Amino acid sequence: MIIFAHFAFFLRLKNYGKERHAPDSSRNILVNTGGTPYKVLVMPIATPAQYRAMLDAAQKGGYAYPAINVTSITTINGALRAFAEAKSDGIIQVSTGGGEFASGTAVKDAAFGAIVLAEACHLLAEKYDVLIALHTDHCHPAKVDGFLKPLLEASRKRIAEGKGPLFQSHMFDGSVVDLKENLEISKALLKECAELGIILEVEAGCVGGEEDGHDTSGLPSEKLYTTPEDMVEVYEALQPIGRFLFAATFGNVHGAYKPGAVKLKPTILRDGQKAVMDKHGDAAEMDLVFHGGSGTSSEDLQETLDYGVVKMNIDTDTQYAFTRPIVTHMCANIEGVLKIDGEVGDKKQYDPRSYLKKGELGLSQRMVQACNDLKSTGKTIYSKA
Repeated sequence: MIIFAHFAFFLRLKNYGKERHAPDSSRNILVNTGGTPYKVLVMPIATPAQYRAMLDAAQKGGYAYPAINVTSITTINGALRAFAEAKSDGIIQVSTGGGEFASGTAVKDAAFGAIVLAEACHLLAEKYDVLIALHTDHCHPAKVDGFLKPLLEASRKRIAEGKGPLFQSHMFDGSVVDLKENLEISKALLKECAELGIILEVEAGCVGGEEDGHDTSGLPSEKLYTTPEDMVEVYEALQPIGRFLFAATFGNVHGAYKPGAVKLKPTILRDGQKAVMDKHGDAAEMDLVFHGGSGTSSEDLQETLDYGVVKMNIDTDTQYAFTRPIVTHMCANIEGVLKIDGEVGDKKQYDPRSYLKKGELGLSQRMVQACNDLKSTGKTIYSKA
């Protein structure tokens, strides 16, 4: 009986993908190419074509997708819940530090952890009626071989198996080297990504502050601003190779700051876009990414949307939104959480599920707010069959 049960379980795993993709659970989106809209089969994790359609819709509609950094199944579930409640498509992303954390303290393999999180997203997203794109955050040149390359190989294997790529986009952060070297590496990576239907995000100029151990807080202020000439050079180097996202810097800083502490200059995005389109036409408008948006005023945020931002990273604010209710739980139930003075505590209070659920809900509420702020609420291109 035990052998039979194990054999049955093995068969179920072997056929799991086929069961999940059965016709009665098929999903479709409406695609409008200018003529009669038509439906195509989709999965809740966007295909490369669907991801491009998401970005096109945001650019045309003047909104942006919140892109949340996740580190666990709990944070993934919080993000998915938020996008579904806001009826917004969205982007879930993994940093090198997030991947390393997800792989476990005994393994500490950023690429392996990112694969684990991405595969979990592919499964969990199927329970929701919005499209999700998967992305990896800042990857500096020193980490390309150990992080990006294994993830591209994982996508290559998935595609060979008849599936889509593991991630729909990746970020290469070449801001730590000069622009010439940055673009040489970016061009090689974009060529490899384009062959897999993957979009590459690049950055010129530096986002200030500290994230995942990379600290640029001591840089001179002029390094925090991308020039129009930089944007033209980036466009001309990358556009012939494949589709890309561009993280232009306009004074943005990673981390949490009081209002007025960070001096944003969104007009840099306006001037850079104008320089590109004056030379190459209106179709050359770039898909821009806003890093370090925590604490941004609604006026500055709206201005960045006006200038072509279609993706804004959310990390600092959601970390706090996740942690705050957990701390409240601990403080309110301190005698149950801790075995004080030889007592036994309260298992229901120190059960991780009791407080992680609260963290998930706190994160989710903050993400709904992000969808509202970025005007992506109600803007899904998903349509159920």
